[in-house]
Amino acid sequence: PQPGRCAHFVLRKKRFCRMIPAPGRRFCGEHGHEEEQNDRKRIPCPLDPKHTVYEDQLQKHLKKCNSREKPKPVYFVQDINAGLKDVAEIPEKQVPLSSLSIEELQNLITRLKKASNGLELHLEEQILSHQALQEALSDPKNGESAFKHLKQQASILGNMERLHLLGPGRCFVEFGAGRGKLSHWVDIALEKVESVQFLLVERATTRFKVDGKHKRRDSIFERLQVDIQHLCLNKVPILEKKKLPVVGIGKHLCGAATDLALRCLVESYTTCCDGKDEEPAPKRCRAAQTEVAPHKSAGNESTTEDHKPVAGIVIALCCHHKCDWTHYVGREFFKSVGLGPVEFHYFQRMSSWATCGMQETTGKASTSEDQTNDTEEHEHTLSRTASGSDTLQGILSVEERKELGCLCKRLIDHGRIEYLQQQGYKAALQYYTESAVSLENVLLTAVPNPSVIPEPT
Repeated sequence: PQPGRCAHFVLRKKRFCRMIPAPGRRFCGEHGHEEEQNDRKRIPCPLDPKHTVYEDQLQKHLKKCNSREKPKPVYFVQDINAGLKDVAEIPEKQVPLSSLSIEELQNLITRLKKASNGLELHLEEQILSHQALQEALSDPKNGESAFKHLKQQASILGNMERLHLLGPGRCFVEFGAGRGKLSHWVDIALEKVESVQFLLVERATTRFKVDGKHKRRDSIFERLQVDIQHLCLNKVPILEKKKLPVVGIGKHLCGAATDLALRCLVESYTTCCDGKDEEPAPKRCRAAQTEVAPHKSAGNESTTEDHKPVAGIVIALCCHHKCDWTHYVGREFFKSVGLGPVEFHYFQRMSSWATCGMQETTGKASTSEDQTNDTEEHEHTLSRTASGSDTLQGILSVEERKELGCLCKRLIDHGRIEYLQQQGYKAALQYYTESAVSLENVLLTAVPNPSVIPEPT
């Protein structure tokens, strides 16, 4: 070992440990068990066996170990947005797509086309922009990848403006916030607007956050480190205190996270927006909620907002192959067209054909920009086995796979649209950017349906 360095030899790296031991010691703290110290013994930490601790100091260590369970925040309610509680509907064993015979696969495709018959599959284009991002979009210092993200963020803001969601006295909740870039641009767009709150929901710790750029007094940024599955919005102190109308936003909210966010907004928050601790009704329709509300004057905006605890939803969708029947909000729609959890399992796997399925089945990696432009936000990690490439050899062309993948995405998304409509929202899907910018270019928007708001007397 080098002088002043640990004497432990790391077999895997074929070198000595480079840590510096305490004065008078030959080994560092991690490898101190190799040195006799009055028979003191080091044992693996019961919370995380990747590190060790002196046995006689275990209780002291457990109180400060970084792997200890942290206290739950007040807005944590176990599985409040999880959805299906009865596991009887979920098949115990799901057969991989690649294990299906040609006949079974063709039958599945037939059922997919039959279920999709009559649905609106040709989406309207709403490729917009917003003045708040014009300077950044014209900055030559931004590379191609940054430019593509900026175009998407500009279009999302443009669609929010189209739906009149950019206004004062609102709380913008960004689900799957990551670094918080979308909220950052919303804040820039509302620079001269007062009383704006931002809640950035992200279950993981995130590096290089942009939160520190927001210094103005009128906007408040708060991070909620919690899984959307357990987030009870009406218990968040700032919403509990101010009762602000909420706008739910998200850029590339992967798979089941979209369903969890929708349920978080239109069920657990909407039905509990009075701030009481009562259990929400499992399927309380927003239309029914509005019917019992007292009649208000149509010209009074503040009273109209009383009917809209959720003012709007704008979420860029992605990664349908990560959806889950347990959390999916469109289960009733699937059942209405004769489908169930087994078909949903296959369709969510087949949805990857719309993006990953564009590769040839030889397994060679695609070098197209379209295939890699969004790797920062959602990685397509399906193997050939998971996507059924071997089964498809010689049966379906690349274009046919792409078409079927898109059909699976639209079918899953239509279930979400019907769910929102049943909850009293006017919901729609639209293309918000070109496929050359992102293959995941569909935006889900929803605003309260004015038809369920009582007419003035």
